[in-house]
Amino acid sequence: MSHLFTSESVSEGHPDKVCDRISDEVVDLLLGKYGESRVACETLTTTNRTVLAGEIRCPEPVSTEEVIEVARAAVKSIGYEQDGYHWQHMDVANHLHEQSADIAMGVDSGDDKDEGAGDQGIMFGYACRETDVLMPAPIHLSHQILKSMAEARHAGADILGPDSKSQITCLYENGKPVRAESVVVSTQHSADASQSDIRDLVRDHVMKVLPDGWMCDEDKLYVNPTGNFVIGGPDGDAGLTGRKIIVDTYGGAAPHGGGAFSGKDPTKVDRSAAYAARYVAKNIVAAGLAEKCTIQVSYAIGVSYPLSIYVDTAGTGVVEDTRLAEIIPKVMDLTPRGIRETLKLSAPIYAASAAYGHFGRVAGEAGAGTFSWEALDLVDAFKAAV
Repeated sequence: MSHLFTSESVSEGHPDKVCDRISDEVVDLLLGKYGESRVACETLTTTNRTVLAGEIRCPEPVSTEEVIEVARAAVKSIGYEQDGYHWQHMDVANHLHEQSADIAMGVDSGDDKDEGAGDQGIMFGYACRETDVLMPAPIHLSHQILKSMAEARHAGADILGPDSKSQITCLYENGKPVRAESVVVSTQHSADASQSDIRDLVRDHVMKVLPDGWMCDEDKLYVNPTGNFVIGGPDGDAGLTGRKIIVDTYGGAAPHGGGAFSGKDPTKVDRSAAYAARYVAKNIVAAGLAEKCTIQVSYAIGVSYPLSIYVDTAGTGVVEDTRLAEIIPKVMDLTPRGIRETLKLSAPIYAASAAYGHFGRVAGEAGAGTFSWEALDLVDAFKAAV
């Protein structure tokens, strides 16, 4: 029995990802000043203009100049020095303001209550054995192609621009991915680059990333299907924080609760509980308790403990899913404070997660404390509990 499944990724220079990066740089700026800062930062980008808005709270002073500086530094790091979007020449407007007292009242701990969830909502985590990082193959490989191209660009491949997208359709046989049926890559490029040169360069990156024997037929490799991609980034299309939530997670292979991650401090369970759910699901699969695992948790604003924990191992679990749901809170504290302290989320670790997926990374790959939710240090605890 066979089927096809497709996932896409976008690069760090995609307009929406530029916004995610700027918003997460603001999160890191405030958490670097005070580990319990509150941040909800949204960013909009368009032709030579960047606008920040949202709510913050920090006992240390945060100046408009500092916010503008980290925004410019983020855009410079990505590589935008184009007439239509330039880190130095763009206009940056900062409209961040103080956090709502009503929200703060529900989230903050007090004499008679623990730290509450920053909002209501549902969050999902997922893991499977399709790749060595326990992620679905289509989304993981789509990320890797764009990361490889970005590394080449930063190393001096001037033919490439910052804005790019990838998409992989995998053929599955008996539930397992066996090869790429088709690959789509659209990449911004210099005006004097030929389409054949771009195709040859992209093909090399695709072949480097795909496992042996996975390369699609030549006529199923689509590179810049429109024929030209010189104008890109925020100059070609406006960007907003939080518009790539499926790219950020599992590429559509698992459910999504709907909440974005970037720009939010760890009291926002949209982010922290989704990280915790991935952490738990990954450790359950790594412990050999299931071939794949989906976890859902739900919260109410101002309430500490999750309202529900749901587990689905798609019939691959070695124990009943209801039993795993009972075990999880004994192994992992899923209160906002418990998640934050277990995964050490109050540190400035978030900018690195703004592109190429929040999951399927290596704990510590972008510096101490980054991607802590990808660690496999609960494996023994889950085995013992079962």
